[in-house]
Amino acid sequence: MKKRASPMASLFFISALAAAFHSSSEAAASSQSPFEDNFSIMWSENHFKTSEDGNTWFLSLDKETGCGFQTKQRYRFGWFSMKLKLVGGDSAGVVTAYYMCSENGAGPERDELDFEFLGNRTGQPYLIQTNVYKNGVGGREMRHMLWFDPTEEFHSYSILWNDHQIVFFVDRVPIRVFKNNGEKNDFFPNEKPMYLFSSIWNADDWATRGGLEKTDWKKAPFVSSYKDFSVDGCQWEDPYPACVSTTTKKWWDQYQAWHLTDSQKMDFAWVQRNLVIYDYCKDTDRYPKLPAECSLSPWG
Repeated sequence: MKKRASPMASLFFISALAAAFHSSSEAAASSQSPFEDNFSIMWSENHFKTSEDGNTWFLSLDKETGCGFQTKQRYRFGWFSMKLKLVGGDSAGVVTAYYMCSENGAGPERDELDFEFLGNRTGQPYLIQTNVYKNGVGGREMRHMLWFDPTEEFHSYSILWNDHQIVFFVDRVPIRVFKNNGEKNDFFPNEKPMYLFSSIWNADDWATRGGLEKTDWKKAPFVSSYKDFSVDGCQWEDPYPACVSTTTKKWWDQYQAWHLTDSQKMDFAWVQRNLVIYDYCKDTDRYPKLPAECSLSPWG
């Protein structure tokens, strides 16, 4: 497995990236504010710190516990983004999770959209695992390598969610597209509002080489860093919000957000060729009959 793509592929990618996202970048202008305006600590407040100016946040994991936070508001559809810098050095067994979920806990009927960053032994690349749950059913994992070291600088990780597609982005590059078929189904989460969460925790029973590499607690504490939370979405209000998806008043619910743009398709194709490590839709041992959503084209 190569850690980097060829120079020619990299040059193609950079030029494609430079052309992408001008319109969506303007539309998704940040609404940033201090941590306490947007989030609450879920557990282990003593494992949470902020920078002096309050604009950067740190979650730490030691042998005792990890830490996590969640938004105070729920949303149904929109654009959700955060900049993260992941645990550096030997991070085997450590998972930094950044996700949306309809429930505070891992309830049996939850909807969920996951980024999970799987730590590794020093010198080995981080992997990103994404997953989608509807009504408590997941099993839709994909794993990707990255084209950079996510421990050296902050990078943005974003989700576009509307009634037509869910797109996972890294630095505005679409790495995964999950489509809806426009019919009632058991795979596309579009009915329940979700909170946004992040956490750091020990998962050395599965996260690194299937659990073969264990967490080295002598390297603790393990720290993940966050800043620049942005949301442009439909804030949920009971019993039903005014900004339902069918209004198309917001950029993230208009036609151009229902599909990848041409420049996004170029980036996505590069990712598909160079960075995909695992795709459940190609795992016929696990799924002799592939799930229904695997027949939907991400390009349409």
